[in-house]
Amino acid sequence: MGWTETCAMTERMRFMTAVEQGDEAFAAVCRRFGVSRKTGYKWLERYQAEGVLGLIDRSRAPLSHPEAVPAAIAERCLAVRRAHPTWGPVKVRAWLERQDAEIAWPAASTIGELFDRAGLTVKRRVRRRGPPSSAPLAHCGAANDVWCVDFKGWFRTGDGSRCEPLTLSDAHSRYLLRCQALARNDTEHAWPVLDAAFREFGLPHWLRSDNGPPFASRGAGGLSRLSVMVIKAGVVPERILPGKPQQNGRLERLHLTLLQDTADPPASSLRQQLKRFKDFQRLYNEERPHQALGNDTQRGAGRCADRSHRGRGRQLECLLRTDRTRVHRS
Repeated sequence: MGWTETCAMTERMRFMTAVEQGDEAFAAVCRRFGVSRKTGYKWLERYQAEGVLGLIDRSRAPLSHPEAVPAAIAERCLAVRRAHPTWGPVKVRAWLERQDAEIAWPAASTIGELFDRAGLTVKRRVRRRGPPSSAPLAHCGAANDVWCVDFKGWFRTGDGSRCEPLTLSDAHSRYLLRCQALARNDTEHAWPVLDAAFREFGLPHWLRSDNGPPFASRGAGGLSRLSVMVIKAGVVPERILPGKPQQNGRLERLHLTLLQDTADPPASSLRQQLKRFKDFQRLYNEERPHQALGNDTQRGAGRCADRSHRGRGRQLECLLRTDRTRVHRS
């Protein structure tokens, strides 16, 4: 014979039925169901006031919590997240602290829970990652030591225009020096961007890129027209190993943020897309907190280098005085 299964709601309904029949004294009914008279009267009062719904267990949670986040504070956190969907709790908290340091803002973990409750987060798929093969960025000891350059990859705007973003950033400070849409990814279009950056910020020591055109070629030493022009300007080109984009990981990570904030989906026209790039560059450099910089911004990080560029190319003999291994060093 199996065990007789029951539940609290069933027992309470049986208790109320027995009380309403009036065949036994109230105390006797309580003893038969194994509850005290105080508990019996409590359920009887709820049943008479609310009916069957009164027999459901009520929440024991307190009506108020002294450590709860005020609604106004929570809404400000959510407003920043809605304005910047790619910012995590750490960046949101750092940005709020800079805007109003007198308020005791919640911890980053609490802000993350607010995002979860409001449905503003998407769970990431867990990926198995292998250890990096090298550490090519260890020599970036100061701003303007190494600049990173690359094309984001072309796409079409809503009106069918081709957009080829070129980004140029400082590897140490993460300062975004240039973010421009070019018509093509060749030397004629890329060099004016580099030349303007050299004139505005001075010359870095190295310029890191991948092995694709126009940064490299199959010629002697892998040099291209653009890399020769860079050398004549006084900068050493530095190329990552083929198939190792993680060696230029800081710029690749910037490209992910650029895609999420400006091109997902693309703008309706090329003019609108250019405006997005301009607004993104200002936001990235002046407002967006960066965890690698202690949740600070790069405001003022784009200082001028010690070496200036006047548009005059040096003789190619400088290449002979430069360690050729630097070009392919990892």
